[in-house]
Amino acid sequence: MKIEEQKELISGFKHLELLANQVVEGFISGMHKSPFHGFSAEFAEHKVYNTGESTKHIDWKLFAKTDRLYTKRFEEETNLRCHLIIDNSSSMYYPKLNSDQPFYETKIGFSILASAVLMNLLKKQRDAVGLSVFSDEYEYYAPEKGSDRHHRMLLNILEGLLENPKEAKQTDTITYLHQIAEKMHRRSMIILFTDMFQNEDNEKLFNALQHLKHNKHRVVLFHVIDEKRELSFDFDNTPRKFIDVESGEIINLFAENVKEEYEKNIKKYFKTLSMTCAQNKIKYVPVNVGADFEKILTTYLVEKQMFG
Repeated sequence: MKIEEQKELISGFKHLELLANQVVEGFISGMHKSPFHGFSAEFAEHKVYNTGESTKHIDWKLFAKTDRLYTKRFEEETNLRCHLIIDNSSSMYYPKLNSDQPFYETKIGFSILASAVLMNLLKKQRDAVGLSVFSDEYEYYAPEKGSDRHHRMLLNILEGLLENPKEAKQTDTITYLHQIAEKMHRRSMIILFTDMFQNEDNEKLFNALQHLKHNKHRVVLFHVIDEKRELSFDFDNTPRKFIDVESGEIINLFAENVKEEYEKNIKKYFKTLSMTCAQNKIKYVPVNVGADFEKILTTYLVEKQMFG
C-alpha cells in the first residue's frame, strides 16, 4: 500500500487502532501482487513449504488456487512471541511538525504507528506481543501475551506516548537494551524502533544489541530516520541555530559549510551499523519517517518465515 493511498485513508481517522487496521487490511488486500501471494485469504493458517519438509501437511486445495505450495499450520505453530521496543528519547520527536502534517512524519509517531500495525497483524495471526519503552529510564514493560485485553492496554500506552511528548529526554540505549534482554526468557522475535542517536561508544552499543540475541531470539532493528535532514543534511544556506533536543546544546552555523563532512560521517556510521548488525545476524532496516509501511510488514513476514 503506497503512502499516497495511506494518507488518503488515514486522514479521516485519529484513533490508532483504526489507523493500524486500515494499513494492515490494505497490505493484505495487495498481497496477491507480492511474494506472499496466497496469504491474503488464509495467511494466518499457512506457512510457505520449504524443500525437504514432509509433504504430509501440504494444502493441495490452496496449491490449486495459487500455484504455490503451503503447509497447514497447527494452533501451537502460530504462537510466535514478539517483543516491540520503542526508543522514546527526545531526538525521536524530530522533526517538529506543522499543524497540517500527520503525526507519523516524526520518528516517534512513525514508530508508534508501525508498532500498532505490527500488533494488528500479530493479533490476526493469534501471536503474543509484548512492549518495552525506554529513554533515560525504563518507562514501560509488558511481557508477551495474546489476549484482547492485553492488546487494548498496549494500544493505550502507545496513544499515551503520542499525547505526552517527552522534553529533554536523553537516550540510555545500552543500559535498557541489556535490561530488556535479561527479561526475555522464552525464544521470541524482538523488534526495535530507534534513531540510534546515543553518546556512548559503538562497541558497547553493539554488545547490547548482541545481548538481545541470547536464547536464540531473532532481532530486527528498524533504524528510523528523517532522510532529508538527518541523512542528506538538506537545509538552505542561511544562518541556522541547531539545538540538541536531548542535551540543549546550541550551535550556530551555515549548513553548506558542514554538509560534505556531515554526509561523509553519517554514511560511515550507517555503514558500520549495517555491517555490525549483519555480522551479528541482526536484521538491519533503515526506514524514513512518513514512508509507507510495506517495508515494515514485509520484513516482519519474511523474518517470521525464517523464525522456524
